[in-house]
Amino acid sequence: MNYIKSIKTPIGIITVKEKSNKIIELQLNSNLVKPLKENEQIKETPLLIETERQLIEYFNKKRTKFELPIEPKGTEFMKKVWKELINIPYGETRTYGQIAKNIGNEKASRAVGRANNKNPIPIIIPCHRVIGANNKLIGYALGLDKKEFLLNLEKNNKNKKRG
Repeated sequence: MNYIKSIKTPIGIITVKEKSNKIIELQLNSNLVKPLKENEQIKETPLLIETERQLIEYFNKKRTKFELPIEPKGTEFMKKVWKELINIPYGETRTYGQIAKNIGNEKASRAVGRANNKNPIPIIIPCHRVIGANNKLIGYALGLDKKEFLLNLEKNNKNKKRG
C-alpha cells in the first residue's frame, strides 16, 4: 500500500508518497484532491508527518539537509546520478557535466540531464541544484520558476548564515 499526504508550501501543494516506510515520490500539484490509484490511501503516517515537518523547515530556512529514508525508482544509472545530487551542498550548484564527471562518465552529461528530469523525489533529492554549463537555469520538471525560487531560497539563506 502507498500512503499519501499533501502539504501546502510556498511553491504550491506538494504530494508525498510513502511505500514500505520509505519516501518514493514527491509531486507538485495544483490542488489537494486527486484521484487515487487502487493501491493508494491518504493517511498521516509517522514518516509522512516527519517529511512534512522537514519540508516546512526547509522552506522556513531552518533545514539545509533532509534526513528521510528514500527509495526512488529508476535504473542503476539514474540512482547513481540521484545519489550524487544529494552530495551537492545546500546553496551550491553543479553542472550536468560536473555530475557526469563525478559519477565516472564525463561524456554522459545529457544522460545526467535525463536522469535529473526523471527524479521522482525532487527537493529532497536536490535536482534543482543542477544547472547548464553556461550557468543558466535549464530543465526542471517542476518548472524553471520553481527551480529559481528554490535556488534563491538556498542562496539567500546560505549568505545570511555566513554574514
